[in-house]
Amino acid sequence: MDAWQSLPHGAAPKLPTIGPKDSFVNVVRALLPYFVHEISMSSTFDQLRTSAAGHKIRALVDHLVVNCTNPALINALLTLKWHFSTIEAGGINETRANACEIVAWRFLHRLSERDAAIFCLYELPQRVEVSRDDCHPDITEQSTLLPQFRELQVTRQLHNRRFELLRSVVNIRALSFSESGVEEDDQEHTLSPFAGLTGLEIAAVADCKKFLSQRIVQKVVNGIWTGDIIFWDTLAATTKKRPQFYDHKKADIFTRLRVPRYIKTFEVLFVAAFLFLLHLVLIERNSSHITVSEVLLYIWFVAFSYNELSEFLDTKSIFYAADIWNGCDIIIIVIGIAFAILRALGIYENNPQIIDTAFDVLSLEALFMVPRIFSIMSLRPYFGTLLPCLQAMVKDFVKFMTVVAVLYMGFLATCTLLARGAFSVTDMSWFLVRVFFGGSSLGFEIMRDINPKLGPPLMVIFVCMTNVLLVTSLISIQRDAFARVISHAREEYLFVYSVYVLEASTSKRLTHFYPPLSLIPLVLIRPLRIFFPAEKLRKTRILVLKLTHVPIVGAIWLFELAHEQARRSNTFSSLQPPHHTLGPSAVPKPQPARPTHGPSSSSQNHLIIQKTEELLSPQVDVGKDKKGAESTVVLSDTNLEGQVQELSGQVKDLSAKIAELTALIIAQQGGTVAPPDDDEDDEAA
Repeated sequence: MDAWQSLPHGAAPKLPTIGPKDSFVNVVRALLPYFVHEISMSSTFDQLRTSAAGHKIRALVDHLVVNCTNPALINALLTLKWHFSTIEAGGINETRANACEIVAWRFLHRLSERDAAIFCLYELPQRVEVSRDDCHPDITEQSTLLPQFRELQVTRQLHNRRFELLRSVVNIRALSFSESGVEEDDQEHTLSPFAGLTGLEIAAVADCKKFLSQRIVQKVVNGIWTGDIIFWDTLAATTKKRPQFYDHKKADIFTRLRVPRYIKTFEVLFVAAFLFLLHLVLIERNSSHITVSEVLLYIWFVAFSYNELSEFLDTKSIFYAADIWNGCDIIIIVIGIAFAILRALGIYENNPQIIDTAFDVLSLEALFMVPRIFSIMSLRPYFGTLLPCLQAMVKDFVKFMTVVAVLYMGFLATCTLLARGAFSVTDMSWFLVRVFFGGSSLGFEIMRDINPKLGPPLMVIFVCMTNVLLVTSLISIQRDAFARVISHAREEYLFVYSVYVLEASTSKRLTHFYPPLSLIPLVLIRPLRIFFPAEKLRKTRILVLKLTHVPIVGAIWLFELAHEQARRSNTFSSLQPPHHTLGPSAVPKPQPARPTHGPSSSSQNHLIIQKTEELLSPQVDVGKDKKGAESTVVLSDTNLEGQVQELSGQVKDLSAKIAELTALIIAQQGGTVAPPDDDEDDEAA
């Protein structure tokens, strides 16, 4: 039995009290009991949004908007959503998970875009012990040799990051019901794997697709993608990563190298050059010695592999698997390693056959490089929607083929034994494969050669099961998988897009070298860690970055100048705070108190008040002067008689509205009507 089921039943708990400086664990502890007590009946997602079942959700949102300024609120809500989703696939906990997600985005809808960005990009603090050998708490690029061994130990544990997050999510249920004697450090340790994650990152890991598809959230994601929101304002040894709005007058132009749009664009150009070198090597196909183009191909391959490894470590391995294009990258690396081994072995033994096999293996690279080049097309809604559909169809296809393989092996063994040496196992395998893929006539031609008596009925059964039953079932399964994903096309596309952006922006490295230039610090600077302090090496990396990436920065500057990206297309240009900072210090102040609906308020009153305002509001035309400074009421320039007639008509309309309002009040006394949903982006297109 769950820990919360032991709580005494009675009056519903009060609305959670969250202080502005409460820790992430305390915020989770404050929110968890409310969802457990108030969401006590299973409801669908649409019912929570549009019916009276979501009344407690609206009350919580009103309360949080007025009273909560804790920057970890969105992180806590999405973590609880993940918690309830992992407990139970359906039922009451799924309802609670949907409630957490709805509260998160409705809270953001009630804020300004700048404040919404603050909450979405708040990074949960993490404790870092500062040693005497390291004057800086960051151990990524500032550490000397001794702390670097600690970094290697942390790196080896990155592959367990998602497992640790899942374990922490499951253990959340014990937080709200732990005894007072439990030490605070133990409670913090329960959710310590979430340290360093932002709200958007937690949403991506927890598959909060409805949250990520909201317009207010997508504005933040688009701001990161286009570079309107940046995490580094200058390239200096003392620079810290923090979300902030881009100001082209103050920010360092070299920080544009960290914009995801440019990272992905130059990544595609790098893969295109990789494919060009691949074709040069395959066209030359020199078996006697290694050519210049082949040397360049090896350099490109090493840079590609190192960039992929860096991306895996920077994203903490939790986003890496979410991007389906990383699967192509891994296959490209495996094929490249196989080619290098066979090529070296062939040259060492002077064996032309091994060398030819090496080039044949290298030819397989084009099968994955060409789609990888066009991966940028997945940013378009049409292609971005097809990718999740294709992924779901492939998963169902693999599951279904296990059943096909079992039946195929049974028929293969039976037909081979009945043939009594007339057909080998290899020949019989290919015959049955051809029959399975539509070659029924071939099966009927050889059925008497297999066995005069049992061959014909056996082949008829095989043809009917494969070409009729299994193929038809497979088509139906694929159609259902496609329909299941396409029904949430917008959510699926925006989830893929959000992961694509976050994967390129979660790195904590100050200096980001584009491949193949990334090999320069790997070969020339990294070995110097043994002899020089980390602070000096970091300055060296910055200097080398500026010297080697001047052409790339120049191209970015010309692009932004041509499109006036930094001045006119800035999504947050009119919402920038004084110092363009999105850190914890920029947490919005509490908004003025507004009427809220507590648990005892009726939804009828809310609807009646809203209808009263709509029905009794004067219908006037509002315009602006040339300066747009103030609004004025526009009166028609007619004679007095026309104005009297118009006023008489308005009085009649007002009387009709009053009668309609009276009928509405009478109708409310006999039934229950939920207040309309005030979310503009609750529904997915």
